[in-house]
Amino acid sequence: MSGQGPLIIQSDHTILLEVAHPSYRECRDFLSRFAELVKSPEFMHTYRLTPLSIWNAMALSMTSDEIIQGLEVYSKYPIPGNVTAAVSEWAGIYGQLVLEKKSDEALYLGIKDELIFKRLLENQDLQPFWSEISGQGFVITPDLRGELKHKLIKFGYPVQDLCGYIPGEPLEVKLQAAGSDGRSFTLRPYQHEAVQAFYQSGRAAGGSGIVVLACGSGKTIVGMGVMDKVGAQTLIITTNNVSIHQWRHELLTRTNLQEDMVGEFNAHARDIRPVTLTTYQMLTYRRSKEGNFANLSLFTQQNWGLIIYDEVHLLPAPVFRATSSIQAKRRLGLTATLVREDGKEDDVFALIGPKKYDLPWKMLEEQGFIAEAECIEYRLPLPPEEELSYAMAGKRQRFRIAAENSNKPRLVRELLEHHAGDSILIIGQYISQVESIAKELDISIITGKTRLEERNRLYQEFREGSLNMLVVSKVANFAVDLPDANVMLQMSGTFGSRQEEAQRLGRILRPKTRPSLFYTLVSHNTDEQHFAANRQMFLVEQGYRYDIRYFKPD
Repeated sequence: MSGQGPLIIQSDHTILLEVAHPSYRECRDFLSRFAELVKSPEFMHTYRLTPLSIWNAMALSMTSDEIIQGLEVYSKYPIPGNVTAAVSEWAGIYGQLVLEKKSDEALYLGIKDELIFKRLLENQDLQPFWSEISGQGFVITPDLRGELKHKLIKFGYPVQDLCGYIPGEPLEVKLQAAGSDGRSFTLRPYQHEAVQAFYQSGRAAGGSGIVVLACGSGKTIVGMGVMDKVGAQTLIITTNNVSIHQWRHELLTRTNLQEDMVGEFNAHARDIRPVTLTTYQMLTYRRSKEGNFANLSLFTQQNWGLIIYDEVHLLPAPVFRATSSIQAKRRLGLTATLVREDGKEDDVFALIGPKKYDLPWKMLEEQGFIAEAECIEYRLPLPPEEELSYAMAGKRQRFRIAAENSNKPRLVRELLEHHAGDSILIIGQYISQVESIAKELDISIITGKTRLEERNRLYQEFREGSLNMLVVSKVANFAVDLPDANVMLQMSGTFGSRQEEAQRLGRILRPKTRPSLFYTLVSHNTDEQHFAANRQMFLVEQGYRYDIRYFKPD
């Protein structure tokens, strides 16, 4: 039976969504729960159904019937039979493999489906994992818990892990109704829901997984809410030292923790305390390419009851391997996007846990929890001499020539004049580009070379308003709290990185009385324009649209 909905569902598991349809918005929010956005041109967006997208939906308590019935409501045409079959089969796999605690020395992987059991029984790669075959399942040793889950998901079998967790060393962490800064404080409704969805009253089904919330929506607060629930010593891993200091400030302001209870493990200090903050870079440091990752021992050095992975989508491979060996510890991943540019989302699913909570960015905007934002892409021509260099260059060099288009500073100057009095961030991929614009316009700059004390000073002056413009390199992509920034000028980015686009917009989404503006400067008819379209895909999925404008230099 044909309908009047905005969807066309195709037999290759792709779904076309008509942007101009009156039901576009509600249908987009529905699709975001179980499908992946593939591309998003002006009039028709393409989504894809995958096993992993369906398994994450199952972890959020969706059912195959709910997905199929919803697709039927929104579809213009009958759903191809192979699509409904695939959704049912993928959904049916989730929950077929259940890992439970048999004793302190053994875990039991029960297989509900006899055919899957036989396949695993005959799989030569899996036989080293089994210490015993028992009934329709296998006995394994606890130390193989993570490695087995990782191996099985590569074969297409997600494991529902109900083994529970060690409590860790107790630590009372209590959120305070009034912070040390004198401001009243309480969890927002969605933050409370996220904490509950992760913790699940301490049941074995809770305690590991991912919370997906927009930048600026208070993921750090969710992390502290989980610490309150778990009540144990905690290791927090984040992206950089600025983020460490922001976490520390929030912990000391919003909880009962005292200075001597929060330590930092980084290049400046190796102070392990009941709550310890470190970075991915610190954990993966080694003296030589062939050397050991000595700092990974931090995962087991203390009796942690909770490990928090901030910006979990950035998890490097060595941390994945270390996480495989600590599956008995509760693990919380925080992120604005599960998109990984290396395609290893299934590693996050297997080793950190499935998605436990997700709220569309636009819904948070409508409720006033993040700023309203407008995205504008300016397309600029290359000057004739740079056009010639671009035509003769190799692929990588072409991208850099386009990114450093010498017409971009002229547009930046015009936009700065237009936004006089606003709080403005200018960000770029290449150090030479951001240093040049900072020098030309006499604006303070932060790059990876800027000393931590200087970074903190400049960020603080920007927050206080004594600086209203700041040039930053990609060091500001993640975990920088600049609540009053309302204009971002993106001069260049990292090829087609969707996660970077999302993080950069997030720098200007802290709630404020005025709308935020996100400008992207792109060289017209170049590879940079192609990459820009890919970068924008995640934000388009969240409901943001890019207004395209053209800049013609005099």
